[in-house]
Amino acid sequence: MNNDPILEIRSLRKLFPAGRQRLWGEPDRFVHAVDDVSLTLGRSEVLAVVGESGSGKSTLALTLMGLEKSTAGQIIFNGQDITALSGRALKDVRRQMQMIFQDPYESLNPLMTIGEAVAEPLRVHKLGRSGGRSGGRDSGEKMARVRQALEDAGLKPADDYLHRRPHELSGGQRQRVVIACALVLEPIVLLADEPVSMLDVSIRAEILTLLSDLRQTRGISVLFITHDLGTAAYLADRLAVMYLGRVVEVGPTAGVLHSPQHPYTKALLSVAPVPNPRLRHEKIILQGETPNPIDLPPGCRFHPRCPVAFDRCRETDPPHIQIGHGHSAACLLLSAEEVGQ
Repeated sequence: MNNDPILEIRSLRKLFPAGRQRLWGEPDRFVHAVDDVSLTLGRSEVLAVVGESGSGKSTLALTLMGLEKSTAGQIIFNGQDITALSGRALKDVRRQMQMIFQDPYESLNPLMTIGEAVAEPLRVHKLGRSGGRSGGRDSGEKMARVRQALEDAGLKPADDYLHRRPHELSGGQRQRVVIACALVLEPIVLLADEPVSMLDVSIRAEILTLLSDLRQTRGISVLFITHDLGTAAYLADRLAVMYLGRVVEVGPTAGVLHSPQHPYTKALLSVAPVPNPRLRHEKIILQGETPNPIDLPPGCRFHPRCPVAFDRCRETDPPHIQIGHGHSAACLLLSAEEVGQ
């Protein structure tokens, strides 16, 4: 059995040009969207990446898909370095790594039927034989794969949806169609970017259960991006917390949620809703605004808002944290005693 990770991210950076001080010349100011991120995604594993808006979660996913070109670092997918791939080579990788976008209303072409939308990836990648046409509708192997993808996404029977259009479906049904569009290529990795944030709570549970079932039945690995710690706790095996383009804490989900070590993770958990009033604890309200990603503060980039910051934090940027199973992460500038205070 191959125990190597299906996806390995090594010191990945993505900087966006943000202007220049002089009229002529190269850009000399950059948005540090993803800055020295290293993570691994195991086979049949769900890794949740959490953090507030602007932390770089979605940019990370777009860079992994090749929709944004990385500035530095490496992306190793299934043993292959895909960092600099383009054209046909990148297209071949995308057959195995698919993305589920946040907004199901914008992800589907309103002029296409559901059957046409799910069949579109097969057409693009020239997969599946149509076996001829009947009344202008594809049949044969291609439509068999479309029906299977729809039913695997929870739209049963598939024939009830093939000839409908997106406006005839609910939000949850549209998101299932988006998932079917990814599944039809039979990928081994899904990058799910806030796939339930626009859905009602009851529908969210159904989509999360669907993703969990797909991991079990198809052995798919999932990189699950969310700002909601509750959904991450329900679905993920491991949790990575991002702040201002950096991973600040990563480890098994239960360990990170029950015994957070980094001050930022503690602050996120302190404001998460808790149904049982007896389990509520004092909220940690971070002071000030998130620093400008163009003009990052010296030293630790969290220190302007950190409730336990001290002088050294303003001078030294702590090394990137990469924690294995059974361990928890901590701010490397603090001793264990200082973090626990």
